[in-house]
Amino acid sequence: MTRPGEAETVRPGETEAERDDRNLIELLQELRVAGLGVQVLFGFLLSIPFTTRFATLSRAQHGLYVLTLVLAAVSTALLLAPVAYHRLVFRQHRKERLVKDANVLALLGLAAVGLDVSAAVLLVVSYVDRGATVVLVTLFVVCLFAVLWFVLPLVRSRSRFPHAQRTDQPEGGSGHRWR
Repeated sequence: MTRPGEAETVRPGETEAERDDRNLIELLQELRVAGLGVQVLFGFLLSIPFTTRFATLSRAQHGLYVLTLVLAAVSTALLLAPVAYHRLVFRQHRKERLVKDANVLALLGLAAVGLDVSAAVLLVVSYVDRGATVVLVTLFVVCLFAVLWFVLPLVRSRSRFPHAQRTDQPEGGSGHRWR
């Protein structure tokens, strides 16, 4: 699947339909992993109000809890949307459009998951500590998700492969090929 700033991987002898099939399979595999994580978080969040300690949360923490729960629902919807989309357009020769739309939905879903996990961390840390610790831990988590999930891949995809090695030299070349 093509990501922003990334060239489409073309395999020798692969047709457009085969590429779309491969890209869809790769995307659905990625969504299985992300979907499982958000489902676990969502299940945990759904159980929290039924604990005795929920009543001890401040009004702000209750609001943060609701925001975190809504973000988990949004994450779930976005990450599962490509599966529903695929079921609805199955065998209608719309796979190229499906892959493009599913890519956007997956990226939005991942952003929502990053925000959701960050909000959950904020909720928990605000319950067990106060002051600068809450701010520092939450900022660290937000920045960690932003850098690892978005900034690093986008920077790397725009860097024109500075560390690539040649592997397709003609006879008499150095023997190295681009990888």
